[in-house]
Amino acid sequence: MTQDQASNNPLPPSLTRYAWLSIAAAIATILLKGAAWKMTGSVGLLSDAIESFVNLAGALMALWMLTLAALPADDDHAHGHSKAEYFSSAFEGFLILLAAASIAYTAIDRLRNPQPLEAVWIGLIVSVVASLINFSTARILMKAGRKNNSITLEADAHHLLTDVWTSVGVIAGVALVSLTDWLWLDPAIALLVAANIVWTGYQLMHRSAAGLMDISLPAEKLEKIDSLLAGYREQGLDFHALRTRQAGGRAFMTLHVLVPGHWTVQYGHDWAERIEHDIRQALPFTHVTTHVEPIEDPASMNDQELDRSLS
Repeated sequence: MTQDQASNNPLPPSLTRYAWLSIAAAIATILLKGAAWKMTGSVGLLSDAIESFVNLAGALMALWMLTLAALPADDDHAHGHSKAEYFSSAFEGFLILLAAASIAYTAIDRLRNPQPLEAVWIGLIVSVVASLINFSTARILMKAGRKNNSITLEADAHHLLTDVWTSVGVIAGVALVSLTDWLWLDPAIALLVAANIVWTGYQLMHRSAAGLMDISLPAEKLEKIDSLLAGYREQGLDFHALRTRQAGGRAFMTLHVLVPGHWTVQYGHDWAERIEHDIRQALPFTHVTTHVEPIEDPASMNDQELDRSLS
């Protein structure tokens, strides 16, 4: 059996600087959207401001979990701390659901007691500036999240993009209220905002649960592995018992390598090291463990299933 060494398989880089960016953007948008709500009295803009508080709480949680996830493996956590990212995205999903409930409560009260809006166009301009901040931050976080396979940054980016489209709807609705005097339209849009972010919260919590349950790598990555191994099969090797799991920014993989029985231990080991190196090159931040077996021995096929037979 062989396994990659830390020098060849480093931890993903620290991503906390992106969490600080998200925190700064959340504080800025809270101030801007809060000012827009105060100027207009719009419950739609209030719902938008409330969601920015969720953004701030989520960004603070992301900072904590990204800091924890970057810690190296230790005696108590032999596989590292990368799964901490799933707690962040689950927490953010939970906060989104709480924000939706708060928005819905405020909107229903406003439906019962309609109120005219004030200083609408100034408030909308302020809200547009806040949305542009969120959009720019989301683009940066999404790019970094995909590059580093970070569910925390991707979750934060998706949430910010949801916030942007929510703001677009709210701004359009408030503008229509100003033009038509349909006061019911403002709280109605706030209810639609609440429904929209409930779906976002559910998706984040579902993805976090899947990660904590050791879900395997996505199909496109498994196809990349299969394509790589196909080249080795052409050279007389074979493989089975491929098992993978995603753990935040890191992935873990085990693989049984079937080689000719007459090979020496050293020669089989060298081939296994080569295979591990190629997999790490194709899928960075992947911990690969291989187990070498003789291809002619029927006993080598006993462990193709998840659990080795006890008989």
